[in-house]
Amino acid sequence: MTTDAPLTGQDREAAVTAAAARLENAQETLSPCAPVRDLLGTTDLALAYAVQQRLAEHRLAQGAVVSGRKIGLTSPAVQKQLGVDQPDFGVLFADMDVSGTEVDTANLLQPKVEAEVAFVLKADLDGEINGVEDVRPAVDYAVGALEIVASRVANWDITITDTIADNGSSALYVLGDKKLTLDEFEPIETVMELYDGEVLVSQGNGAACLGDPLEALVWLARTARDLGEPLRAGQVILSGALGPMVPVTPGTVVRAELSAFGTVTAVFAK
Repeated sequence: MTTDAPLTGQDREAAVTAAAARLENAQETLSPCAPVRDLLGTTDLALAYAVQQRLAEHRLAQGAVVSGRKIGLTSPAVQKQLGVDQPDFGVLFADMDVSGTEVDTANLLQPKVEAEVAFVLKADLDGEINGVEDVRPAVDYAVGALEIVASRVANWDITITDTIADNGSSALYVLGDKKLTLDEFEPIETVMELYDGEVLVSQGNGAACLGDPLEALVWLARTARDLGEPLRAGQVILSGALGPMVPVTPGTVVRAELSAFGTVTAVFAK
C-alpha cells in the first residue's frame, strides 16, 4: 500500500534505510524488486533523493569514484513510456563508463538504451543560475552518447520516487569520440536516429530534451546545487534522451547517428 502522508524524523530514516536495502538486495540477487513507493510515497522527492544518496554513499565507501550526473525523464516520449511528468537525475560513477569496450549486461536488470548529448564541464556550477547563459561558459565540450539504463524495480513499474531512489535508473554509458565546443554546434539542433543492427528503433532531436539539452543542464545545475551537491569541473553530464528508449538485446550492435557528432556505437555481449 502506498501512502503519501508526510513522514518525519525516525520514520523518514526508517523509510530511507528500508528502500535502500530493498534496491541493493535486488542488485545483489539480480532479482527485480517491488517498487519502493510503498515506503516513500509518490510525491516526496527529497525522501527519494535521500535514498539515492544513501546508495551512492555505499558505493563510495566501496571505492567508487563519481564521474558526473545523468539527467533522466527529459523526453516527453520517455515520460509517456514511464508514466511520469518531470525530470530527475542520478549519479554517474567512473566504472559505469564502458566507452570503447564490449558492453556486458549480465549484471543489469531489464536494461534499455537511449541516445543523447553529453557535456563535459570545465568549471563548477555552484553559483547563481538564471538560464542557459550561466551554464554555457562552464561547458568544455560535448560528445554524442549512449546511456544504458536499468531498473531494479520489476517490470519498470515506476513512479518518479521509484526511479529517483534507484539512482535515476542509471547503469552504464558510452561516450563518442568527436568533441565539439558550444561555439561549433547548438545542442538543440541535434538530430538523432538509433539503430538496433540495421533497424531504426528510435528517433528524435535536441528539442525533445526539455526543449534544449542546455535547458536540461540548467535544471540539473540548479537542482544539484540546491541539494548541496553542485556540479563540478571535469564531470560528465548526460543531458537526457532525445527519443524513446528501447530494450537491449544481448549480442546486438546498437548505434546512434547524431548529426554533428556522427556515430556512437555500443556492442552488447551475448
